[in-house]
Amino acid sequence: MVKNSGHPYNDVYYVDDPDDLASPYIKKKKVSSLLAFVLLLVTGTYFVQTTLAANISLNSGASVEYGQGILQTVACSGATKLTITPNSTFSNASGAGDFYFSSITVSNIPVGCYGQDFTLRAYGNTNSNPLALFNTTATSAVIGNEIGTFKLGPGSTGMSINSGSGTFTATFTSPVALASTVFRITVESASSAPVVYNVGDTGPGGGVIFYVAPTPFDCGPTLSKTCTYLEAAPTTGIAARLWTDVQISWATNINSNQSTSVPEASGLDIGTGYKNSIAINGQTGNDAATSGAVAARGYRGPNNLTDWFLPSWNELNQLRINKTIIGSVADAYYWSSSEMYPLFAWRRYFSDSGDNQGGGVKSDDTFYVRPIRSF
Repeated sequence: MVKNSGHPYNDVYYVDDPDDLASPYIKKKKVSSLLAFVLLLVTGTYFVQTTLAANISLNSGASVEYGQGILQTVACSGATKLTITPNSTFSNASGAGDFYFSSITVSNIPVGCYGQDFTLRAYGNTNSNPLALFNTTATSAVIGNEIGTFKLGPGSTGMSINSGSGTFTATFTSPVALASTVFRITVESASSAPVVYNVGDTGPGGGVIFYVAPTPFDCGPTLSKTCTYLEAAPTTGIAARLWTDVQISWATNINSNQSTSVPEASGLDIGTGYKNSIAINGQTGNDAATSGAVAARGYRGPNNLTDWFLPSWNELNQLRINKTIIGSVADAYYWSSSEMYPLFAWRRYFSDSGDNQGGGVKSDDTFYVRPIRSF
């Protein structure tokens, strides 16, 4: 990378020819218009303090630098300034190849932004219509913000997100916008509005909504949260990380797990599956190869979320009721995460002929597993 610090506009140049990387003479070529300018739209004023920063790598570790960082104020943050870092990915082809706008990182997000959703868009040089970013035609990337945990918002199929403390990176699975066409990126902040889902909709985890509660229910790892929806892991579609139902034991046949009770895994009600699954995961010796709850907890889904779990007995019943909508469900027994006795756990038969339910031997019996999540 070569930076012409003496240039009045501080242009940045990079090498795109692998043969030149080892040469003492570095061929200069002006960087793509991607990341030429980033504008943060808010309900109040905005201020662009410096220039933009984003790095990608070429070949043997050589770096292409797009700029030097952009810090901007937003209405939800007070005096704190967010850091916006767009990124590009090179897609190679025979005799060709292009850079695509592939992800964007928003960091330094303060507590004042909790409850504020972010909508990301990209624009060309003069056209007022936003560019398609992912999923062929999607022009907006919506990121939900719940108490500092960032999640994919509506219309997010074809995206994934990594959420951290005060930061998130939204990645487009199959980016559409060429780097050369992107001149401006906008990040709009607005108060979070509740999203209404119906059975059959795609949920924020990329799964299929199969239950909508008439009133919110207690949920989460300690039942300290409230949820309204349940979604099941998807088995079909174009998204990455699809699930395939597997036949597996409830507990690993080690350390007497077959007959050792898991007291915190006795919940039967809707909302208790997450708590049950964490308790099963905590039993010494259980692993993803031989324990259904561990396998379910290890699933990440199309949108890379970490809160999937094995459904409780009543959650499993709702899964059975809407199995046609969910799709790819076998007419066979499925495990719940609800322990029945020290030796047994609840399971249900998913045949249309009736709801055959009862207990299965935790380590000896192998039944199907389908991860779900609540929100």
